[in-house]
Amino acid sequence: MAALLCSAGTAPHEFVMGDAMRTPTTAVRDLAIHKVVTVTSTTTLRDCAQTMREEHVGSVVIVDPGSPRPLGIITDRDIVIEAVAVGLDVTTLTAGDIAAKPVITVRDDEDVLDALARMRENGVRRLPVTGSHGHLAGVLSIDDLLAALSDQFDSIVRVMVAERTKEGATRR
Repeated sequence: MAALLCSAGTAPHEFVMGDAMRTPTTAVRDLAIHKVVTVTSTTTLRDCAQTMREEHVGSVVIVDPGSPRPLGIITDRDIVIEAVAVGLDVTTLTAGDIAAKPVITVRDDEDVLDALARMRENGVRRLPVTGSHGHLAGVLSIDDLLAALSDQFDSIVRVMVAERTKEGATRR
């Protein structure tokens, strides 16, 4: 998988990390969604859900009004599992009430494989992405990673088909 996530037009270069060989891959910034929908920690879960519906997103990042740093992330699943399913009032419960602490983030210059490892280690499918000063710069989701892999697998299949087509044409 590592070699598949290399940036387009960039040849992978292997380097030694301890005893293991690893191929560098794409930076998080290259796959993250940069249009981030945000709420404050005092936003009710009902308003969070309405915002997700209006913006066609599955998560919102919690920020303070005066700060660009992410404080948490709320998903549609969080609202259902943590509030709706147990009969809590989503009109009074807030994003800050159910957000996991501390927020798990990834820097935009980190490798997507590091982001994937962080997702796996923390059991999350989305990570707020921060820039060099910790400011919110995007969101990376497992869906973004799957879409990138899907595109690259499609390119591999096209190479295989082209090879067969060329071979068939030259052997006649």
